[in-house]
Amino acid sequence: MFLEKLKHIKAFIFDVDGVMTNGMLLVTESGEFLRQFNIKDGYALQLAVKRGFKLAVLSGARSKGVEHRLRGLGVQDIYLGLDSKTDAYHEFIDKNGLLPEQVLFMGDDIPDLELMKMAGLAVCPADAVEEIKAVSHYISPKNGGDSCVRDIVEKVLRIQGLWASEDPSASDGSRI
Repeated sequence: MFLEKLKHIKAFIFDVDGVMTNGMLLVTESGEFLRQFNIKDGYALQLAVKRGFKLAVLSGARSKGVEHRLRGLGVQDIYLGLDSKTDAYHEFIDKNGLLPEQVLFMGDDIPDLELMKMAGLAVCPADAVEEIKAVSHYISPKNGGDSCVRDIVEKVLRIQGLWASEDPSASDGSRI
């Protein structure tokens, strides 16, 4: 059943903190919050964009650094500073002409619970809270920030025959 659902996915929606990051915040002396992203997740995200998947990020966080990182990966639909994620979810699926069964959502905590129930495929990292695990169709063996995003994106792309490529090059938005 789970593998069959992967065949119909056309869009990914992700939470940030606890999914794309490990959920920990480093607070600088000036009061800035710093997050750490996994480069393997970045590779999978930019590849999904190149393969024609729609990607959105929905988060309560407000961060120019998060937005900069995601734009560098090709993510166009970035909704930050949300109190409720449901309006952004509906805006994204309506804008892209998607059915709920074509949408995969990965969340990790209580603010994600409503969307977990709305999306066609609900997934979470291994360290998600119990309420989220209870409604998930798939629990990644990877924790948030430890390539759980790569885990699920790779599964979808592999089952749809879109993972391998003659040109494995990637732009991850970094400037090194």
